[in-house]
Amino acid sequence: MSSKLEQLQALLAPVVEALGYQCWGIEFLSQGRHSLLRIYIDHENGILVEDCEKVSRQISGVLDVEDPIANEYTLEVSSPGMDRPLFTLEQFAVHAGELVKIKLRSPFEGRRNFQGLLRGVEEQDVVVLIEDREFLLPIELIDKANIIPRFD
Repeated sequence: MSSKLEQLQALLAPVVEALGYQCWGIEFLSQGRHSLLRIYIDHENGILVEDCEKVSRQISGVLDVEDPIANEYTLEVSSPGMDRPLFTLEQFAVHAGELVKIKLRSPFEGRRNFQGLLRGVEEQDVVVLIEDREFLLPIELIDKANIIPRFD
């Protein structure tokens, strides 16, 4: 995790949790004047638009005071949704048995994209089964990971 992301997580996760929500994860896509700060919130009763607005107002206030992002940016507050992004080893462990799509920062065994059955975690690795072969993907190499929704 980049130091900017760690800084934002340390600053914003307690704000989200103080409002009674779980801070599922934070994405910061730095693109000059068009940067995006996306905060995923969750709650056992689900997330409504009003929940996102409430958290967004509170976070905006904290960001205005603390000013951790130098450039202009867009703030988005969202539920994780059906294609839930996965950020931590704990989240990967909880969602074992789901189909996942994983993109790595750099190639691992010659590839960056993996799609298969999430088997769980082993130490600092995420275990994915793809066509009868298990891959142990180091968590620090994962750039983006999402659950693939099933509609049965």
